Formats: sequence, structure tokens, C-alpha cells
Amino acid sequence: MTEEVALRFSVSRNQAFRLLEISRELVSRLPNTLAALDCGDIDLFKASKVTLLTREVSDEVAALVDAFMTTRLAGRNPGAIRGSANYAIQKYDPAGYRERAAKKRALRHISLKHDDETMSTLSGYLPSEVASSIYASMDRAAQTRRDKDKSRTLDQHRADIFAERLLAEDGHGKPRAHIHVYVDFLTLVGARNDPATLAGYGPIPDWLVREIASQPESTWSRLITDPATGQLLEAGPDKYRSPASLARLIKARDRECTQPGCHRPAEFSEIDHIITWAQNGKTNHHNCHGHCEIHNQLRNEPGWTAQPTGNGGMIITTPSGHTYTTEPEPLHDPRPEPETDEPSS
Repeated sequence: MTEEVALRFSVSRNQAFRLLEISRELVSRLPNTLAALDCGDIDLFKASKVTLLTREVSDEVAALVDAFMTTRLAGRNPGAIRGSANYAIQKYDPAGYRERAAKKRALRHISLKHDDETMSTLSGYLPSEVASSIYASMDRAAQTRRDKDKSRTLDQHRADIFAERLLAEDGHGKPRAHIHVYVDFLTLVGARNDPATLAGYGPIPDWLVREIASQPESTWSRLITDPATGQLLEAGPDKYRSPASLARLIKARDRECTQPGCHRPAEFSEIDHIITWAQNGKTNHHNCHGHCEIHNQLRNEPGWTAQPTGNGGMIITTPSGHTYTTEPEPLHDPRPEPETDEPSS
């Protein structure tokens, strides 16, 4: 069947196999995702973000994930759909996820691919928290070098630092990295098993975040959330929001660039106004958000506008007139108020 599909669609065997795999998952185990594809809410590429993550789970877990995703497909980009599906799988199949993660982590490796014009690609298949730490450390060092040496781009500085550290044989090149992990306190202490968030990557399982937390070099900051919504209310111990504490709150709340489809961690992004200061925009958590440098500059291009909706959310209007709504993801699922034994009046 794979070969016949490959011939019929004039695609490679591997691509035909993927098409069949996606089709089989949609038709046999993911009726809600298939319905979203049928009515045009998503395309096949977006549907594949769900099918590829559910192919190794049981039918029962696949059904739960499919139901969870029903309201999380339309109007969302592929990265956001993948993140929600990943979250659901960790939530509904924690034991299976941990077993599969152990197998994947055992497959870590380095690969070398030679390209043209004297260039090659050296890549590492690593645990997410390790890879994120490596990149964060190199990016910070590259930013420092770039301030002093404008003759090279940030990408060139990062690549040079990468090579220098790998070639070092005298014990240098192992700076302490700083990554941002956002976890519900109840999950941190083991009372819940909900996934946490690794900035720039997405959901990570509860057992992994507790392993990270147990490391002696880990440091923590308090984040206070609204239990009814999971949205951030306060970051750090400050009583009043000075500019520093406001920036800390926004980075913790947004966690990554707020442009739909961009997942650059907030610690590498710029804090800026949605309505600009020149247009009397307020400097508060409703009108300020995190944007990577590219998307922060994009809003100044002709035809691009943004209107805040509160707490960092905004409506983006493009030159073609299309609008896109974005808002920070809550730090945890909404929690119902505790029940009381008092009779209602």
C-alpha cells in the first residue's frame, strides 16, 4: 500500500508511509481531529502534530487526547497544537510517557552531516533540559561578545563559542547555564502529576522537573497565580511593581515570545509596550509583553497594528486585514474553589 500511494501521489516512499500512518490514526482513533480536518479548521500538517504524538499510546489514551484537543485545534499554529497534544499525553499517560522518555533519552547521540562548500552540520540528540541549558549558555555568551565585536553576527558568535567549548581540553567551557522551568507548586511537591513548562521547549513531565529541582545548583522564584484561571498575578516578593519586578512578572507570565508561532524563550526576548509609549501606552502588565527582536521590529512595519486585551493579551492586525488573538497560557489548569460543608441558603 505504501508503494502504491507513493506512485499515485508521486512522492517518496517515506512520505507515502507518513501519509498512511496519519490517515490510519485519524480514521481509526482520532475522530474529533478528523472532524476538524474535514471542516477545514486544520490542515493535514496540523493534524499530523496530534497523530505523531499518539501513535505509541493505547486506544484509551488516544481517545482522551482526542477529546482534550477538540477545542484546541481551530485557529492555532502547529507548534501550539503539538504543545497541547504533548501536554495531554503526559497528563493522561504519565507512566507510559515516562517509559517512552527513558527509551528516547537512552538514544541520545551526536551526528555529523557533511554539506557543500566546506561546511558540515554537527548536531546532538539530547534530553530537552540539557539541550536548552547548552543553548542558553552559548546565547548569553554570544550576546556579551556581540556587544564588543560587531564584526560578527550573533549566529556566528554562537557557532564560534560552540566550537571553542567542544574543542577545549583544559576543563574550561563548562559555565553554569540558566534555564527557566515553570511548575505548579502542587506538582513540585508531588501532590499533583501535571506537566511543567520548560521555556522554549514546552511541556515536560512532573518527574523530570522534580529531578531538576533536586539539583543543588537550582534556584527558585515565587510566582503567585489566580487559582481560578491559572494566570500569573505576582512574580517575586516585591510589594510594589518597580520596572525590574514588572519585567520579571512579564517574562514569567509570557514564558516565550508572544507572536503566534514563535517559541523563543522570554528570557531572550525584549519587554516592550503593545501600544507604544509615544502613543500614551501604559507601562503595566496589561500593555507590556515579551517579543523577540525580530517580531518586536515587525510591529513597526507599515500595516501592522496591535491592540491590548489585558494581561499581556493582544489582537494583531496584519497588512492584509487579518486579525489574530493571542494571550499568555495559564501556568496551571483552573482549580475549582474548595467545597464547604455549610448548607446553601
